[in-house]
Amino acid sequence: MSLSFSPAFPSIVARLRAAGCVFAEDEARLLASAARTPAELDDMVDRRAAGLPLEHVLGWAEFCGLRLAVDPGVFVPRPRTELLVRQAAALARPGAVVVDLCCGSGAMGAALAAAVGPVELHAVDVDPAAVRCARRNLAAAGGRVYEGDLYAALPAALRGRVDVLVASPPYVPTGAIGLLPPEARVHEPQVALDGGADGLDVVRRVVAGAGGWLAPGGHLLVETSEGQARETTDAVARAGLAARLTHDEELDATTVIGTMPGGARR
Repeated sequence: MSLSFSPAFPSIVARLRAAGCVFAEDEARLLASAARTPAELDDMVDRRAAGLPLEHVLGWAEFCGLRLAVDPGVFVPRPRTELLVRQAAALARPGAVVVDLCCGSGAMGAALAAAVGPVELHAVDVDPAAVRCARRNLAAAGGRVYEGDLYAALPAALRGRVDVLVASPPYVPTGAIGLLPPEARVHEPQVALDGGADGLDVVRRVVAGAGGWLAPGGHLLVETSEGQARETTDAVARAGLAARLTHDEELDATTVIGTMPGGARR
Protein backbone atom coordinates (compact mmCIF):
# COMPACT_ATOMS: atom_id res chain seq x y z
CA MET A 1 0.00 0.00 0.00
CA SER A 2 1.07 3.61 -0.52
CA LEU A 3 -0.53 6.12 1.82
CA SER A 4 2.07 8.89 1.85
CA PHE A 5 -0.31 11.28 0.09
CA SER A 6 -3.54 9.83 1.48
CA PRO A 7 -5.75 11.67 3.98
CA ALA A 8 -5.22 8.69 6.29
CA PHE A 9 -1.45 9.16 6.43
CA PRO A 10 -1.40 12.15 8.82
CA SER A 11 -3.65 10.31 11.25
CA ILE A 12 -1.34 7.28 11.23
CA VAL A 13 1.65 9.54 11.87
CA ALA A 14 -0.24 11.22 14.70
CA ARG A 15 -1.07 7.87 16.32
CA LEU A 16 2.55 6.78 16.17
CA ARG A 17 3.84 10.11 17.42
CA ALA A 18 1.41 10.04 20.33
CA ALA A 19 2.73 6.59 21.21
CA GLY A 20 6.26 8.01 21.46
CA CYS A 21 7.65 6.96 18.07
CA VAL A 22 10.39 9.50 17.34
CA PHE A 23 10.51 8.71 13.62
CA ALA A 24 6.76 8.48 13.19
CA GLU A 25 6.63 9.50 9.52
CA ASP A 26 9.33 7.02 8.49
CA GLU A 27 7.65 4.25 10.46
CA ALA A 28 4.26 5.07 8.96
CA ARG A 29 5.69 4.72 5.46
CA LEU A 30 7.32 1.38 6.32
CA LEU A 31 4.12 0.04 7.84
CA ALA A 32 2.05 1.22 4.89
CA SER A 33 4.43 -0.42 2.42
CA ALA A 34 4.24 -3.72 4.34
CA ALA A 35 0.46 -3.86 4.78
CA ARG A 36 -1.65 -5.54 2.14
CA THR A 37 -5.01 -4.11 3.22
CA PRO A 38 -6.24 -1.10 5.22
CA ALA A 39 -7.35 -3.47 7.98
CA GLU A 40 -3.90 -5.04 8.17
CA LEU A 41 -2.31 -1.60 8.29
CA ASP A 42 -4.62 -0.56 11.12
CA ASP A 43 -3.65 -3.68 13.06
CA MET A 44 0.06 -3.07 12.46
CA VAL A 45 -0.20 0.53 13.62
CA ASP A 46 -2.07 -0.62 16.74
CA ARG A 47 0.67 -3.13 17.57
CA ARG A 48 3.42 -0.57 17.02
CA ALA A 49 1.58 2.02 19.13
CA ALA A 50 1.22 -0.60 21.87
CA GLY A 51 5.02 -0.80 22.08
CA LEU A 52 6.03 -3.74 19.89
CA PRO A 53 9.38 -3.17 18.18
CA LEU A 54 8.90 -1.93 14.64
CA GLU A 55 10.94 -4.89 13.37
CA HIS A 56 8.60 -7.38 15.04
CA VAL A 57 5.58 -5.66 13.49
CA LEU A 58 7.17 -5.59 10.03
CA GLY A 59 8.67 -9.08 10.39
CA TRP A 60 12.11 -7.92 9.27
CA ALA A 61 15.06 -5.72 10.19
CA GLU A 62 17.63 -4.00 8.02
CA PHE A 63 21.19 -4.93 8.98
CA CYS A 64 24.37 -4.30 6.98
CA GLY A 65 22.25 -3.57 3.94
CA LEU A 66 20.33 -6.86 4.21
CA ARG A 67 16.65 -7.35 5.01
CA LEU A 68 16.50 -10.16 7.56
CA ALA A 69 13.54 -11.93 9.13
CA VAL A 70 12.96 -11.08 12.79
CA ASP A 71 10.16 -13.08 14.38
CA PRO A 72 8.18 -11.87 17.43
CA GLY A 73 10.15 -12.44 20.61
CA VAL A 74 13.50 -12.65 18.83
CA PHE A 75 16.29 -10.18 19.64
CA VAL A 76 16.40 -7.35 17.09
CA PRO A 77 19.88 -6.82 15.56
CA ARG A 78 21.31 -3.43 16.52
CA PRO A 79 23.08 -1.01 14.15
CA ARG A 80 26.07 -0.89 16.52
CA THR A 81 26.77 -4.56 15.80
CA GLU A 82 27.67 -3.57 12.24
CA LEU A 83 31.08 -2.51 13.61
CA LEU A 84 31.81 -6.10 14.65
CA VAL A 85 30.71 -7.38 11.24
CA ARG A 86 32.99 -4.93 9.43
CA GLN A 87 35.94 -5.95 11.58
CA ALA A 88 35.21 -9.65 11.11
CA ALA A 89 34.79 -9.28 7.34
CA ALA A 90 38.24 -7.69 7.15
CA LEU A 91 39.73 -10.72 8.91
CA ALA A 92 37.85 -13.46 7.06
CA ARG A 93 38.31 -14.87 3.59
CA PRO A 94 36.20 -17.03 1.25
CA GLY A 95 36.08 -20.58 2.55
CA ALA A 96 36.71 -19.55 6.16
CA VAL A 97 35.09 -21.46 9.00
CA VAL A 98 32.87 -18.92 10.78
CA VAL A 99 30.98 -19.43 14.04
CA ASP A 100 28.33 -17.03 15.36
CA LEU A 101 27.63 -17.57 19.07
CA CYS A 102 24.49 -16.10 20.65
CA CYS A 103 23.35 -15.66 17.06
CA GLY A 104 19.81 -14.42 17.64
CA SER A 105 18.24 -13.95 14.21
CA GLY A 106 21.51 -14.95 12.54
CA ALA A 107 22.14 -11.38 11.41
CA MET A 108 25.91 -11.39 11.91
CA GLY A 109 26.41 -14.70 10.13
CA ALA A 110 24.23 -13.63 7.21
CA ALA A 111 26.03 -10.30 6.88
CA LEU A 112 29.46 -11.93 7.03
CA ALA A 113 28.56 -14.48 4.37
CA ALA A 114 27.26 -11.66 2.15
CA ALA A 115 30.41 -9.57 2.67
CA VAL A 116 33.07 -12.28 2.45
CA GLY A 117 31.64 -14.77 0.00
CA PRO A 118 31.10 -18.49 0.56
CA VAL A 119 32.08 -19.51 4.09
CA GLU A 120 31.49 -22.58 6.24
CA LEU A 121 28.98 -21.00 8.58
CA HIS A 122 27.81 -22.31 11.96
CA ALA A 123 25.56 -20.49 14.44
CA VAL A 124 24.33 -21.19 17.97
CA ASP A 125 21.62 -19.84 20.23
CA VAL A 126 19.98 -21.11 23.38
CA ASP A 127 16.56 -19.70 22.45
CA PRO A 128 14.43 -22.02 20.25
CA ALA A 129 12.62 -19.07 18.63
CA ALA A 130 15.95 -17.48 17.67
CA VAL A 131 17.19 -20.79 16.24
CA ARG A 132 14.12 -21.11 14.02
CA CYS A 133 14.54 -17.54 12.80
CA ALA A 134 18.28 -17.92 12.19
CA ARG A 135 17.73 -21.06 10.15
CA ARG A 136 15.54 -19.06 7.76
CA ASN A 137 18.06 -16.23 7.49
CA LEU A 138 21.09 -18.46 7.04
CA ALA A 139 19.61 -21.04 4.68
CA ALA A 140 20.77 -19.18 1.55
CA ALA A 141 24.35 -19.15 2.87
CA GLY A 142 24.23 -22.85 3.72
CA GLY A 143 24.56 -22.04 7.41
CA ARG A 144 23.96 -24.66 10.07
CA VAL A 145 22.22 -23.48 13.24
CA TYR A 146 22.33 -25.35 16.54
CA GLU A 147 20.21 -24.95 19.66
CA GLY A 148 22.13 -25.03 22.90
CA ASP A 149 24.44 -23.30 25.33
CA LEU A 150 27.44 -21.73 23.57
CA TYR A 151 30.19 -24.20 22.64
CA ALA A 152 28.31 -27.21 24.00
CA ALA A 153 26.02 -27.04 20.96
CA LEU A 154 28.82 -27.08 18.36
CA PRO A 155 29.99 -30.25 16.57
CA ALA A 156 33.22 -31.51 18.11
CA ALA A 157 34.74 -31.65 14.61
CA LEU A 158 35.01 -27.85 14.65
CA ARG A 159 37.54 -27.84 17.50
CA GLY A 160 40.72 -26.12 16.40
CA ARG A 161 39.26 -25.25 12.97
CA VAL A 162 37.40 -21.97 13.48
CA ASP A 163 38.90 -19.04 11.59
CA VAL A 164 36.50 -16.33 12.77
CA LEU A 165 34.35 -16.60 15.90
CA VAL A 166 31.89 -13.76 16.46
CA ALA A 167 29.67 -13.16 19.46
CA SER A 168 27.26 -10.48 20.54
CA PRO A 169 26.35 -12.02 23.90
CA PRO A 170 24.03 -10.46 26.46
CA TYR A 171 26.00 -7.79 28.32
CA VAL A 172 23.42 -5.67 30.14
CA PRO A 173 23.92 -5.88 33.93
CA THR A 174 20.91 -7.50 35.61
CA GLY A 175 20.20 -4.38 37.63
CA ALA A 176 20.03 -2.25 34.48
CA ILE A 177 17.46 -4.37 32.63
CA GLY A 178 14.64 -2.29 34.07
CA LEU A 179 16.19 0.85 32.59
CA LEU A 180 16.01 -0.45 29.02
CA PRO A 181 13.30 0.86 26.67
CA PRO A 182 10.08 -1.18 26.87
CA GLU A 183 10.67 -2.42 23.31
CA ALA A 184 13.65 -4.38 24.62
CA ARG A 185 12.77 -5.33 28.19
CA VAL A 186 9.17 -6.32 27.42
CA HIS A 187 9.34 -7.75 23.91
CA GLU A 188 12.82 -9.27 23.62
CA PRO A 189 13.92 -12.41 25.50
CA GLN A 190 15.70 -11.67 28.79
CA VAL A 191 18.24 -14.36 27.97
CA ALA A 192 19.41 -12.17 25.07
CA LEU A 193 19.85 -9.13 27.32
CA ASP A 194 20.84 -10.16 30.85
CA GLY A 195 24.59 -10.53 31.31
CA GLY A 196 24.56 -11.09 35.07
CA ALA A 197 25.58 -8.80 37.92
CA ASP A 198 28.22 -6.86 35.99
CA GLY A 199 26.97 -7.77 32.52
CA LEU A 200 29.96 -9.94 31.68
CA ASP A 201 28.94 -13.44 32.81
CA VAL A 202 28.34 -14.74 29.28
CA VAL A 203 31.15 -12.67 27.78
CA ARG A 204 33.64 -14.35 30.14
CA ARG A 205 32.38 -17.80 29.16
CA VAL A 206 32.65 -16.98 25.45
CA VAL A 207 36.20 -15.72 25.90
CA ALA A 208 37.34 -18.53 28.17
CA GLY A 209 36.17 -21.24 25.76
CA ALA A 210 37.37 -19.68 22.51
CA GLY A 211 40.92 -21.09 22.57
CA GLY A 212 39.73 -24.67 22.22
CA TRP A 213 37.87 -23.88 19.00
CA LEU A 214 39.99 -21.33 17.16
CA ALA A 215 42.44 -22.39 14.48
CA PRO A 216 46.02 -21.12 14.74
CA GLY A 217 45.84 -17.44 13.84
CA GLY A 218 42.04 -17.47 14.18
CA HIS A 219 40.13 -14.52 15.55
CA LEU A 220 37.54 -13.99 18.27
CA LEU A 221 35.38 -10.84 18.04
CA VAL A 222 33.13 -9.95 20.98
CA GLU A 223 30.75 -7.03 21.26
CA THR A 224 30.66 -5.27 24.60
CA SER A 225 29.98 -1.80 25.99
CA GLU A 226 32.52 0.98 26.22
CA GLY A 227 32.39 0.77 30.01
CA GLN A 228 33.09 -2.98 29.94
CA ALA A 229 35.79 -2.80 27.26
CA ARG A 230 38.81 -2.83 29.54
CA GLU A 231 37.68 -5.84 31.54
CA THR A 232 36.69 -7.69 28.36
CA THR A 233 40.06 -6.93 26.77
CA ASP A 234 41.83 -8.18 29.92
CA ALA A 235 39.78 -11.39 29.82
CA VAL A 236 40.77 -11.97 26.18
CA ALA A 237 44.45 -11.49 27.07
CA ARG A 238 44.15 -13.86 30.05
CA ALA A 239 42.73 -16.47 27.67
CA GLY A 240 46.03 -16.41 25.76
CA LEU A 241 44.88 -14.37 22.79
CA ALA A 242 46.49 -11.19 21.48
CA ALA A 243 43.87 -8.59 22.36
CA ARG A 244 42.94 -5.28 20.77
CA LEU A 245 40.02 -2.92 21.05
CA THR A 246 38.00 -1.10 18.39
CA HIS A 247 35.40 1.59 18.99
CA ASP A 248 33.07 3.57 16.74
CA GLU A 249 31.80 6.78 18.33
CA GLU A 250 29.05 7.32 15.78
CA LEU A 251 27.58 3.85 16.29
CA ASP A 252 28.39 3.84 20.03
CA ALA A 253 29.88 0.43 19.31
CA THR A 254 32.75 -1.43 20.96
CA THR A 255 34.34 -4.68 19.79
CA VAL A 256 37.17 -6.58 21.41
CA ILE A 257 39.25 -8.72 19.05
CA GLY A 258 41.43 -11.60 20.17
CA THR A 259 43.83 -13.44 17.86
CA MET A 260 45.04 -16.98 18.47
CA PRO A 261 48.83 -17.38 18.28
CA GLY A 262 50.45 -19.78 15.87
CA GLY A 263 49.55 -18.56 12.42
CA ALA A 264 49.39 -15.59 10.12
CA ARG A 265 45.89 -14.66 9.01
CA ARG A 266 44.87 -11.37 7.59
